[in-house]
Amino acid sequence: MTDETKEDFDKMSLSSIYCRTSDAIDATTNDTTSCKVNSKASTKASRIITNSHNDRRNKKGKGLIMPIRVKNNLPAKKLLEDENIFVMDETRAMSQDIRPLKIAILNLMPLKEDTEHHLLRSLANSPLQVDVTFVRTASHLGKNTAFEHMEEFYVTYDEVKHHKFDGMIITGAPVENLEFEEVSYWEELKEIMEWSKTNVTSTYHICWGAQAGLYYHYGVRKLPLEKKLSGVYKHQVFNRREPLIRGFDDGFSAPHSRYTTSSKEDIEKNPNLTILSESEEAGVFIVISNDGKQVFVTGHPEYDRLTLDKEYRRDVAKGINPDVPENYYPGDDASQKPILSWRAHANTLYSNWLNYYVYQVTPYILE
Repeated sequence: MTDETKEDFDKMSLSSIYCRTSDAIDATTNDTTSCKVNSKASTKASRIITNSHNDRRNKKGKGLIMPIRVKNNLPAKKLLEDENIFVMDETRAMSQDIRPLKIAILNLMPLKEDTEHHLLRSLANSPLQVDVTFVRTASHLGKNTAFEHMEEFYVTYDEVKHHKFDGMIITGAPVENLEFEEVSYWEELKEIMEWSKTNVTSTYHICWGAQAGLYYHYGVRKLPLEKKLSGVYKHQVFNRREPLIRGFDDGFSAPHSRYTTSSKEDIEKNPNLTILSESEEAGVFIVISNDGKQVFVTGHPEYDRLTLDKEYRRDVAKGINPDVPENYYPGDDASQKPILSWRAHANTLYSNWLNYYVYQVTPYILE
C-alpha cells in the first residue's frame, strides 16, 4: 500500500454517534439507547468506538458514556438509533486519552448489513474503545448486498494486509455443504487466516468461520449432520478458570443454524485445543487454542431476536420445508414472537474476548 493510499485510508469522512446508557438500564440488553450524529474524519472503513461505561459518567452521575463512531450513512446506524441510542457530547465522550482497539471484521455473510448490526451491537457492550474495519474478500463479491454499500463501507484484504490489528472476527458463510477447497474464496481465506497468525493478537471465528479456522489451523474435519440444526440450545461450560467463560452460568442458551459440525474427536485429540462449552443437542460450541490467539464459536450468539425467524421463513418460501427452530418460539408455534434468551451471555462472551484476549495482551503500539 502506498503512502498516498494509506493517507486516503485514514482520512475518509465518518460520523460519530455518542451514547449514554442510563444506570437504571441493563446495559447487556442494549434495549434502551438513543442517538445523534456528528461529522468526523476517520478511515474509509466503518468504525465503532466504545468508551468506558464503568468510569465515564455524566455530570449528574446518572448515565454511562458509550461513544459509537460509524460512517454517517451506514444503514446499521439507523438500526442502532431505533434501539434508543441517546446523544452524548463529542468532547465529553472522546475525552479519554487512550488508544482504541483495532478490530477487523471479515464479513462473509450474504446479508452483510444484518451482520454489521449484530456485531456492532455486541462490541458496543464492551467497556473498551473499539475501532472496527469491515473487510471483504476480493475473490468473491456476494449478490445480496449492494455494490455501492460494499464500496462505501468495506476494504479488501489487500488494502489492510500491511496493517496489524488487535483483534479480528471471521464470520460464518452459507457454504458449509461444500468442501472447503470448493469454496470460491478459499485460497484467499487461507491467506487471511495465515496472515492473522502474525498480524492479529486474537481472532474470533463464528459458525462456518469456526469450522474453516479449525480445519485450516488444526486439521479438524467438518462433518455433515442428518438435518439442519436450527434453534436455541442449552449449553454447559468446562474449564471455568479460562477467562473467556468468566461470568457464565452453569447452563446458558445460544442460537445455532447450520448443516454441519466440527469433529469433537479431532478437537479432543489436539493438545493445542480446549473445549470450553458444548451442548447435548448442538455439540461443541466454544473452542480455544492454548495461547488464546484463536477462538472458535460454532453458533451465532450475536444473532438478534428475529434472525432465526427470518431464516426459517426464507426456507419456507423456498419450498425447503424446514423444521421449526427448536426452543425458539413459545410452544414451538412459529406464529408467536420468538423468545430472546441468549443476549446476556452473548454480551459476556464478546466482552471477555475483547478484555482478556485482546486488550490485556495486545501491544500498545501496533507495528
